[in-house]
Amino acid sequence: MATILEHPEAEVLLDAATITPQQVNACSRRLRAFLPRYLSLFRRSEQRANATLILEGKFSGLDRKTSEPIANQAGVPRKPLQAFVGAGAWDDEAVMAEIRSHVRQEWADPRAVLVVDGSAFPKKGTHSCGVSRQWCGRLGKVDNCQVGVFVIYACRKGHAPLDRRLYLPKDWDEDADRREECHVPEEVHYQERWRMALALLDRCREIPHAWVTGDDEFGRASEFRAELRKREERYVLDVPCNTLIRDLEARPPRRTRKRGRKRKTPFERVGEWAKRQPASRWKRMLVRAGEKGPLEVEAMTVRVQAKWEGRVGPEELLLIERTVEEEPEASFHLSNAGSAVTLEELVRGRSERHRVEEVFREGNGEVGLDHYEVRSWVGWLHHMTLSLLALWFLALERGRVGGGKDTAECVATPRDIHSATASATAHGPADRRRDQSRAEA
Repeated sequence: MATILEHPEAEVLLDAATITPQQVNACSRRLRAFLPRYLSLFRRSEQRANATLILEGKFSGLDRKTSEPIANQAGVPRKPLQAFVGAGAWDDEAVMAEIRSHVRQEWADPRAVLVVDGSAFPKKGTHSCGVSRQWCGRLGKVDNCQVGVFVIYACRKGHAPLDRRLYLPKDWDEDADRREECHVPEEVHYQERWRMALALLDRCREIPHAWVTGDDEFGRASEFRAELRKREERYVLDVPCNTLIRDLEARPPRRTRKRGRKRKTPFERVGEWAKRQPASRWKRMLVRAGEKGPLEVEAMTVRVQAKWEGRVGPEELLLIERTVEEEPEASFHLSNAGSAVTLEELVRGRSERHRVEEVFREGNGEVGLDHYEVRSWVGWLHHMTLSLLALWFLALERGRVGGGKDTAECVATPRDIHSATASATAHGPADRRRDQSRAEA
C-alpha cells in the first residue's frame, strides 16, 4: 500500500525541504560575511569570542539556549559566558543601532510598517528585574512576569526586530533596594508603556515606512495617538470595542428652536454602532494568504471623534473589520489617514500587525528569546539584543527567497544551519580564536 510520502506532491515538497551540502555551505559563507559587522562593536577579543559562542548556541539544536548549555556544548567554562550576558561591559545599544542601520540598508521600503507591541515573559520568584503580577498575554491571565516593549519592521521582504526595552513597574521604581540589587540605572524610571513605545519609535524613524500600528494597549491611549500626529506619523491602531465614538458623517439632527444650535451626534460604543450598519457599507477584500487558506475580511471606514476617559479627540478615521464567517468577529481601529488613502491600503497597513506575533514565535521557538536566567536590567537587555541579532540573520536568510534573490538556494532554518554555524565559527576553542583573529584582521 502506498504511503502519503509516496504521493507525487509530497515528493516535490520533500525535495524542496532537503538541505544539500552546497546550500549549507552557502549559508555558512553568508554567516561569515554577517558576523564581522557586529563583532567589531565588541571592544575586547574575549567579548567577541563570547558573542560568537552565544550566537552559535542560538543557531544550534539545543533545547534550552541559555549560557550554561551553550557553554557545555562548546566545551568552555560557563561562568565567563554567564558574566558576558548578565553583566558584560559591552554596548547593547550600539548593537541595536547597527541592526537598524543594517535593516535600512538591506530592506528599506517606503510602504513598510513599524509595529509596536508589548510581550510578557512568565517568571517565577520576585528577584528578576521588573517582575511583577501583571497581565501576561502568553498565559492569558494576570501572573508573575516581565514585560518588554518591542518595535519590529514589516515589509515586503519579511519582518525584522528594530528595538526593545524592559518595562519597570511603579513598585520597582520606588524600591531603592530592588533597584540597586538589579543595577537599574539612575536615569531609568517608571513610564507608561505607550511612552516607552514612543521613545523606541523615535529611534526608528529614519527607516522608511508608511504606517505605525499596534494593539489596543497603545491605540486606546489618546496621548499616544496625539504624539504620533505631532510627529507626522501615520498610524492605524487597534482600539477596544467599548471605545466611545461620535459618527461625524451621520445626518445632524435638526436645529433646536430654543437655542438655534445643531445638536451633536451622541457618543456610543463602537461595537454597538458597528452592529447597526447596513450590508451596503461593507466591502469584502483579500488581506493575505493564511495558514488555512486566503484570509478575507469585510471592512468599512467612517470619520469619527473618539472619547476615552472623558477626553474628546480630534477627527479620526475609524476602520472596522469583521471576519467572513456565520458569526463574524469584529475589530476596531483608529487612524489619522487622509482622504487620499484607500480602504485597501488602510487594511494592508493594519494587517501587518500580525508580523510581530511571528517574530515572537520564531524568537521563542528558534533562538531562545524567552530562554534566559538573567536577573539584572543590563542582563535582560544583553540577552534580548543577542537574540534579536540572531533573528535578524534568520530574517535575511528567509528574505533571500521572499525578496527574489538567489531563489535557487534553499533558505535554511535555525536547525538547518546548525552545521553552517559550526563551520563558520569553528569547532573548538583554538579554532574559534584563530577564526576570530582572521575576522578582526
